[in-house]
Amino acid sequence: MTDQKTPRGADGGPTGIEPISIIEEMQRSYLDYAMSVIVSRALPDVRDGLKPVHRRILYASHESGYHWNRKYVKSARPVADVMGKYHPHGDASIYDALVRMAQDWSLRVPLIDGQGNFGSIDGDPPAAMRYTESRLTKVAHELLEDIDKETVDFQDTYDASGSEPKVLPARFPN
Repeated sequence: MTDQKTPRGADGGPTGIEPISIIEEMQRSYLDYAMSVIVSRALPDVRDGLKPVHRRILYASHESGYHWNRKYVKSARPVADVMGKYHPHGDASIYDALVRMAQDWSLRVPLIDGQGNFGSIDGDPPAAMRYTESRLTKVAHELLEDIDKETVDFQDTYDASGSEPKVLPARFPN
């Protein structure tokens, strides 16, 4: 495809469009995208030990007041908070991350206090988010302690309508 002539506009001048090999472009684009996913979403940040979706769940729950010393809320509420404010993707990935943070066999120290069927160590799936309830654990509050005192940097949300922490203050290794 690169052996073709440069496209010309109606006036005979160059269009600014350059022919490229679709195979090379797809390989380069896929590799760039895969690396950005690995670096920005798939690997936990060493500073707080969290992936972005986990950090967003904890921060949204903190901001909405779903604290350990308050009543449980339907798990759909923090999921909706995260999806609406910070993570404009499907609710299933957010709920899966929330469930994992409630499972004592998945995390050394659970960060979500879950009530209801949050799955089993044998691989049984959790109940739907409309049937389970959750709130932050006491330990999760240690990750969020002093977040309102400019202890960490914030970044714009995906639509620039608000901000979210780049990392959590994390008073203990997670």
